[in-house]
Amino acid sequence: MVVALVVACEVAFWVLLFAGLALRYLAKMPRLGAAVLLCEPLLEVVLLVVTVIDLRNGAQPDWKHGLAAVYIGFTVVMAHRTIRWLDVRFAHRYAGGPEPVKPPKYGWARTKHELRTAGRWILACAIAAGLLQAAVWMVGSGGEVGSLREWQMRMGLVAGINAVIAACYVVFPKQGAPEEPGRGAVPGVVERPGVFTKR
Repeated sequence: MVVALVVACEVAFWVLLFAGLALRYLAKMPRLGAAVLLCEPLLEVVLLVVTVIDLRNGAQPDWKHGLAAVYIGFTVVMAHRTIRWLDVRFAHRYAGGPEPVKPPKYGWARTKHELRTAGRWILACAIAAGLLQAAVWMVGSGGEVGSLREWQMRMGLVAGINAVIAACYVVFPKQGAPEEPGRGAVPGVVERPGVFTKR
């Protein structure tokens, strides 16, 4: 049931996202569109509540509960950025908004962009690891929590990889042509591609 709910939340996220943007920019109903977009966080609340109830009812924690915690952690951090990323493009395409700003390619501007990106990934991993730890405490010493610990180790690995990538840009900043005026990155508009970024 938990896996099916994770899939349902992911599908519902995209349905609500495109419905909200369509109402805002195509149907010219910005308030209704904003109301639909504000329903997005409810999906994570429902998933969290169902997962907690499942564990409270004596379900043995396994990879499915770990997946739910990881999904919630990454969605909490990445979903808002994804909405902004698409909102800028809908506004440009259908409402005469400014052209989306591309991320910087060189120098300290690129380094700052990579640091912000890595920071978001590390924060998502930290939230997921915290939820996994809460599940471990909920199950108690008498339960089998090996699968939850494995998910925590994966989160530590992902966070470590992103920290190394960011450090490489600090130590070895990407050199090249100077940035054009006004072409720096806008925080949160462009994300590094990944499973949980919801681009």
